[in-house]
Amino acid sequence: MKATIKTQGKQFSVSEGDILIVNRYPKTEAGSTVEINEVLAAGEGSTFKVGAPFLSGASVKAKVLENKRAKKVIVFKMRKRKGSKRKRGHRQELSVIKIESITV
Repeated sequence: MKATIKTQGKQFSVSEGDILIVNRYPKTEAGSTVEINEVLAAGEGSTFKVGAPFLSGASVKAKVLENKRAKKVIVFKMRKRKGSKRKRGHRQELSVIKIESITV
């Protein structure tokens, strides 16, 4: 069964057993379970359903495999001929999740 979900402000098309990298879920640790209720569409073949905007009663359960940080992104700004420059770095907090079950 496939589903299109909305989580962390982004949409993903998933099926059971898929592994996703999303923005970190607050207050979760490795091994905890997350339930995603914002299911936009789900099903397969003739049982495919589309929500308006979400399917009522549908949910996707995912297990947090790991919380980690992405590679550092360097932001460098320089104004030519002014002697002004700024260098900053950023590392995004990420969660690696595995889709366990999809219920419609």
